[in-house]
Amino acid sequence: MSYADAYQPDRSLKGKLRRRVVRLAARRPLATAPTRPMISFSFDDAPRTAAEAGAVTLEAWGRRGTFYVSAGLAGAEAPMGICAQGPDYRRLADAGHEIACHTFSHLDCGKASGVEALADVERSQAAMAAWGVGAPQTFAYPYGDVAVGPKRALASRFRLLRALHHGLVEAGTDLNQAPAVGIEGPGGEAVAGRWMEAARSRNAWLILFTHDVRDNPSPWGCTPQAFARLVERAVAEDFEVVTVAEGARRLGA
Repeated sequence: MSYADAYQPDRSLKGKLRRRVVRLAARRPLATAPTRPMISFSFDDAPRTAAEAGAVTLEAWGRRGTFYVSAGLAGAEAPMGICAQGPDYRRLADAGHEIACHTFSHLDCGKASGVEALADVERSQAAMAAWGVGAPQTFAYPYGDVAVGPKRALASRFRLLRALHHGLVEAGTDLNQAPAVGIEGPGGEAVAGRWMEAARSRNAWLILFTHDVRDNPSPWGCTPQAFARLVERAVAEDFEVVTVAEGARRLGA
């Protein structure tokens, strides 16, 4: 059974309360607001199609993206296609893309302890070091979920920890649970476009994410055409297209 097939979000009252509490705990508010609209294009689980079609599109415009890697999935068949492997990530890193952390085993940080999350992250970091892609600077919670223990444990390890709730990165945003917007499914391009309008009007930073980039994408991915239109629009509308690590660095994270 794949991790996506096995995953069931905790819809109990306890789970709902935990998600409310964790948004208030271990916060690291961003002090410096962007002075112009910024946008980041990121890929969760890094399917091979993202490492190929997604990267090529960004590179065609002279831009780079962020690939959130679960090292234990390298080369594995996932619901959104075969995941990239060490040589793919080395090539991406050499081209200037950010190789970021997504735990080793695609760990559900909403159900794990801080000790478990930290151990899984360290295991992934060791694998990434062996690939020669450098130490990851940012992190994305698998499934977008997290409990207080992992959030506290990982807060000092990364410039920014990314979740999945919609929103923009502005002054006061919690860098330990930053928002992001998915380019997913048939309506994903339109949703991303609306958030681009909001980021542009508010001089904010929008972090977009998707998974596979192919003609017949999974429910978590998008087509190469949709992805290319969003990148082209970002360039045409004078967004600063930055990796997540570069965006966080510019804002003093």
